[in-house]
Amino acid sequence: MGFIFGHIIFILTLIIFGSYLLLGIFSAIALRKYLRKNSYVNYNSLVLSPLSPKISIIAPAFNESKTIIDNVRTLLSLYYNNFEVILVNDGSTDNTFGKVEEAFELEKVNYYFDYRIPCERIKGVYKSKNPSFNRLTVIDKNNGGKADSLNAGINICKSSLFVSIDADSIIEADSILKLVKPFLEEKDRKVIGTGGVIRIINSCDTELGHIREIHVPKQILPRLQVLDYTRAFLLGRMAWSQLDGLMLISGAMGIFDRETVIKAGGYSTKTVGEDMELVLRMRRYMAENDAKYEVTYIPDPLCWTEVPSDLKSLRKQRTRWTRGLVESLRTHRKLFLNPRFHKLGMLGYPYWLFFEWLAPLIAFGGFIYTIFLILTSGINWPFYLLLFTFVYSFAVLLTTWAILFEEITFHKYRRKRDVFRLIATAFVEPFFYPVHTYFAVRGNIEALRGKKGWGKAERSGFDKKKIRVRQPSVRQSANMAKSASPASTI
Repeated sequence: MGFIFGHIIFILTLIIFGSYLLLGIFSAIALRKYLRKNSYVNYNSLVLSPLSPKISIIAPAFNESKTIIDNVRTLLSLYYNNFEVILVNDGSTDNTFGKVEEAFELEKVNYYFDYRIPCERIKGVYKSKNPSFNRLTVIDKNNGGKADSLNAGINICKSSLFVSIDADSIIEADSILKLVKPFLEEKDRKVIGTGGVIRIINSCDTELGHIREIHVPKQILPRLQVLDYTRAFLLGRMAWSQLDGLMLISGAMGIFDRETVIKAGGYSTKTVGEDMELVLRMRRYMAENDAKYEVTYIPDPLCWTEVPSDLKSLRKQRTRWTRGLVESLRTHRKLFLNPRFHKLGMLGYPYWLFFEWLAPLIAFGGFIYTIFLILTSGINWPFYLLLFTFVYSFAVLLTTWAILFEEITFHKYRRKRDVFRLIATAFVEPFFYPVHTYFAVRGNIEALRGKKGWGKAERSGFDKKKIRVRQPSVRQSANMAKSASPASTI
């Protein structure tokens, strides 16, 4: 029995690693094509062009008082000529709204809008009395969660495109320029959504909502997540964009066609994985209406976010991700191997079903059975040592490949010792995999029990010792934006 089970695990391992290898190859092809194409792009022309579309940046905020002022200031200083910032205060119980109201001199205004998408009651719309902040609109509403807040922002905004972000993130000054570019290119298919790379800001030096110096996280858990994010964004999603099977645009930052989102029903408030569920529903809507469409991906690091630095917070995040995955796959099970949905139904959905959802459960069963064989002296040690060596070596090589991808393309970590620290961490990361499988199993159990909600996330704020309390003048904020050249990360 142990011999048969061992060979089944070995075959499954080969299939999983083979898929990772193929994704890596497709990602390399797509990344090379992107870099070659964008080497000729002058993003400054988009800034100066009067034809650049107006964009609404929607930032939900719930109890974000530690970082809210710096983050709003960053949004207002983005390098783009035609945008507005819509901050949605989702019934915060701390002084998030009070801080914003004082810092930006807000007053309640009469503002006409229609509830095209259902959301909790909007108590008021606020604008600044200071003309310097005329791009800012603040919504104060009853608590309804992140998805509900995004729906409220969509109802308020008047732009054809909107960007959804987390209010606790810091985005690159030229990120909007890069995100909007796919919508402006002449294609035979309508672009309905674009995502970008999310990076980790833990241990980076920040000042007034801007990143001054990038460092690898000092703590081991955030550093492990750097590897995880690098693989997922630079290898996985880049490849799926090339294969037209992209199912997820991270909730931390993405740009969408507003009218398509409204016709698809907006963000779902019945799932904790609203970002993935929205993309799936938009794609289903377009396919069922026989419309030609495209979901694209930008490999540039556009957004920086704080990740959990302790096991308890990491567990809450990863179990929530698993619940969101289960809910999205269950809701859109019609896609499975359905040729009507083309590559999404035949490739994307089956991959997420078998490799993102089922594989960790099989791995967890393998861990339990291996422990049983050890305790009963039934394990074939030569075979299992060979299997362990193969799995461990492949995992380290794949992660190292992702790190080198980052270094030869966008090179965000300038110090060599930071790169060496990441490679060293790659040798440790495989031993942490049982913890991730446990989180996946726990997330599935929570999904079966019908658990809802996000849970409370503990945040330390962006390098609170580094952030100064003085506020910049309008001229200083403008200079910050202009100093970030839109071609600097190409």
